[in-house]
Amino acid sequence: MSWYMVQEKRSEYWTAHIDSERLQPHRLWKSFDRILGRGQTQTVSDIDASVLHRFFDDKVAGVRDATAGAPPPQFSAAHVGCELRCFQAVTPSDVVVDMVQALPDKQSSSDPQPTWLLKTVRTLAPFLCRLVCWSLENGCVPSRMKPAYITPILKKAGMDTTDPKSYRPISNLSVLSKLLSDLWPNSL
Repeated sequence: MSWYMVQEKRSEYWTAHIDSERLQPHRLWKSFDRILGRGQTQTVSDIDASVLHRFFDDKVAGVRDATAGAPPPQFSAAHVGCELRCFQAVTPSDVVVDMVQALPDKQSSSDPQPTWLLKTVRTLAPFLCRLVCWSLENGCVPSRMKPAYITPILKKAGMDTTDPKSYRPISNLSVLSKLLSDLWPNSL
């Protein structure tokens, strides 16, 4: 494929993408930022993964040590009649039309399928609905949806890339996990 054809395909893609988001200003500006490369942090390899791992393990251990002697949390009883047992049913149209179609076209390494495929295969909607309803009925998220890929990102541009204190961990969850967490509040 020639350089000209690649440029033409990119132009067609971004033109269609921007046209599709014309009525959603927030998403449109995100697309502009992506096109222009704004807000992206450079990935650096000036620090070893084992150094970051040790730093964050020590940080968690420090917080646990600092709070070890704290009194246990206290809870007050819920008001009479205040129960969290009535949920609005989630329908396939809620999942496919409202939520899946609004997903950004990106995914985590833990996703079994690309997001664009999830958007085009509408036959998955009943299964996704069942997953959400099961999660609400049982009050938990399936354990297979909890793992995340942790990526260290510089806190601010220009910080020392060899100092582990310059990084913050970002958890990349699967698209289905994010979808499930977005549907929870909508069902209450």
